[in-house]
Amino acid sequence: MDQSEIDALMQGISEGGEPVKEGDKAESELSWDDVQEELEKSKRPVATSHDQPAAEVSIPQFEEIPKSGPTGEKIDLNFILDIPLTVNVELGRNRMLIGELLQLGQGSVIELTKMAGEPMDVYVNNRLMARGEVVVVNEKFGVRLTDIISPAERINRLK
Repeated sequence: MDQSEIDALMQGISEGGEPVKEGDKAESELSWDDVQEELEKSKRPVATSHDQPAAEVSIPQFEEIPKSGPTGEKIDLNFILDIPLTVNVELGRNRMLIGELLQLGQGSVIELTKMAGEPMDVYVNNRLMARGEVVVVNEKFGVRLTDIISPAERINRLK
């Protein structure tokens, strides 16, 4: 490129005497408005290969869930009363080797981690929910709940 071409570019005129296109301007010659215009062009949706306009994307708007029904009455939650749950009561625990387990027979005693008289753990769907003590009701064992685990303590146990 010789000096005359450089001078022509600096003045905004190409070799043939035509004005230089905006995209051909040197970066140092771009004004703030040119930069903003190029930025806006890049944000515009581009037509797809089928000449269809690009899909517009918008942020979804969700309605707030009401604390009562549409007519103002309380929402009936009785439908959850029929959901089955598994309740387990744990007397204690012990870890054994398979060999020790196979040697057990009628009358064998397995030592557990809890002491006699210590409260038992009550699990609902494998989550500790309460503690209680053994009682006998109509010749069947039962558990009298003595302590319900607070929601805060349940959350701490998840960590």
